[in-house]
Amino acid sequence: MPIEKTTTPEELRQAHSVEAIRERLAQGVRHNYLGDFIYGAIDGAVTTLAVVAGVAGAGLPSPVIIILGLANLVADGFSMAAANFLGTRAENQRLVRQRRFEQLEIRLHPEGEREEIRQIFAAKGVRGETLERVVEAITADEDRWLDVMMTEEHGMSRAKRSALRAASATFIAFVIVGAVPLISFVSNALGATIANPFGVCVALTGLAFFGVGAAKGRVVDQRWWLSGIETLAVGGAAASIAYGIGVALRGFVG
Repeated sequence: MPIEKTTTPEELRQAHSVEAIRERLAQGVRHNYLGDFIYGAIDGAVTTLAVVAGVAGAGLPSPVIIILGLANLVADGFSMAAANFLGTRAENQRLVRQRRFEQLEIRLHPEGEREEIRQIFAAKGVRGETLERVVEAITADEDRWLDVMMTEEHGMSRAKRSALRAASATFIAFVIVGAVPLISFVSNALGATIANPFGVCVALTGLAFFGVGAAKGRVVDQRWWLSGIETLAVGGAAASIAYGIGVALRGFVG
């Protein structure tokens, strides 16, 4: 059971009852796609702000900023999602291939594979008759045998992550958070009168950086404010570099 800061001793006791444990284990491994969402959110804000900062630094008009920003938002967001989809799918295929290869080894060289199980658990401190009973229990069922070999020998889980969910989380976060740097410019294009849209853009994106970082900190049990500042610093550095390049190349803009 995942332990949260708000978990009470009574909730923890109930979660470790026989019935609760049986129900939880029967559900199998449940993958969390929050990492994909945070990755997409941070990258979306960084890349869009970098585009906006670079164009603003070059002194180009707001319509150009909006066009390039939206193009980056859709194209780069799709590119990141596609890369995450293909990477996750490739990892799942590698898992299937390795499991198939391990199954072949078990069927062709069962004694050698039993010895691997024996040495794996001997290294964990299991000895004598207990060790032999463990080996016998594991190797009595091929699926169980494969699960142990995949985890202990190759460090691979038997559960596959959904490539589509991972890609979707990345794309949605990229588009939502990545749109923040464009809000002030789009608002002006729709009739608002924001005097300094780039300043508002930087302020809003800074808040988005800090918010995403703070949320990440809560999840990974890091100080939320420290994680927020860390993410803000990374995004600010990327924007500063892009803005500086835009300023340096302003003379090339006709």
